[in-house]
Amino acid sequence: MSDFSRRTFVKSLGAAAMLPAAIAAPALTVAASAGAATATAAPDTPFYLFFNAEEVAFMEAACERLIPADENGPGALQAWVPNYFDKQLGGGWGAGERLYRSGPWQEGTPTQGYQLPFTPAELFRTAIRAINAEFSAQDKAFNALDADAQDAYLKTLQAGGKDLGGVPAGVFFELLLKMTVEGYFADPVYGGNKDMLAWRMIGFPGAYANYYEAIDAHGVAFVREPMSLAEDGHGHMHPANIPASL
Repeated sequence: MSDFSRRTFVKSLGAAAMLPAAIAAPALTVAASAGAATATAAPDTPFYLFFNAEEVAFMEAACERLIPADENGPGALQAWVPNYFDKQLGGGWGAGERLYRSGPWQEGTPTQGYQLPFTPAELFRTAIRAINAEFSAQDKAFNALDADAQDAYLKTLQAGGKDLGGVPAGVFFELLLKMTVEGYFADPVYGGNKDMLAWRMIGFPGAYANYYEAIDAHGVAFVREPMSLAEDGHGHMHPANIPASL
């Protein structure tokens, strides 16, 4: 998939992703929690609580290939999309608190929806472990490949037919792509879309509730700084007032 077609595809999905429901890779910062590796903290970088260092390496590389930085706007890394994954998978949604999980576990039809026994957190952790083991057996790492090789591998996941420790590759890829778009365009309070970069790129005003002064301004562009769900009238963010998961 070319960068142009990828960017066009992502921007076309932006509106749906926003419904309720110097560009460089950020320095790795992983919290010292259960199963997590510790790296030197750097200012203004994501603080990973769910992913360990090996998982972060894959996620940062994969997300940036799905939404790469280009002349139109920032990439997934600058918008902190991996941080969105980390916070969602580490919360109630990642634990599957709203999923029916009593089985039977068997392959269903596409119209039957999710049919696997994994919580979202288990699905990502299992699939990434299998991917990293596959590359480790070849003395390679996904994040060390060049962009074309990374794209080629992601296409093999998208095509399906590969087993990732019990997770079908196609299922993993579709969720990876869906959540990458979500993290890019969702309200920053959920961990991604840092500094509302994606909203600024497409001219979206965010969660702006009062359009009173613009009601009679017919045919006039509505231009203002974007606003988060968690902002108060003074522009201060209050993320504690917003649920941790979409």
